[in-house]
Amino acid sequence: MKKSELTFYKMHGIGNDYIYFDCMKEELADPAGLSVRLSDRHKGIGGDGIVMICKSGIADAKMRMFNADGSEGKMCGNAIRCVGKFLYDMHKTKKTRLTIETLSGVKTLELSVKDGEVEKVCVDMGAPILAPKEIPVKLDGFGGDKIVGLETEIAGGRYA
Repeated sequence: MKKSELTFYKMHGIGNDYIYFDCMKEELADPAGLSVRLSDRHKGIGGDGIVMICKSGIADAKMRMFNADGSEGKMCGNAIRCVGKFLYDMHKTKKTRLTIETLSGVKTLELSVKDGEVEKVCVDMGAPILAPKEIPVKLDGFGGDKIVGLETEIAGGRYA
């Protein structure tokens, strides 16, 4: 049996804590199942999910993220900033402007470096998606194209 070369790191960006896997040489066999097992804060490492840092054919790297429930997420601004820091600090790149492929498109990161380490990462998230079908979110009886300002009832309270 071949020994795995996968390495993982625990990082957080403003409180979003993910378990990051360097998948440049080898991808995870069951990332959804692994995310469920490892994200459990009582029986696993604990976190919001896992992030795979992979090779990309269209960008400097590819980010795949799986939530704690095993569902694959399109994008997380805090997670992608950690990906940028990882790539630079672990000497995977010397670039301070990176492109990262995600399920919501290719995102551009600007890295600020001090004393050889990333101090800050800015990401262009693009325009927000506000159409309920594209988020996705189910709102019974809602036929509009944006949910901003929509009044709805949640747990007995009315919210916009």
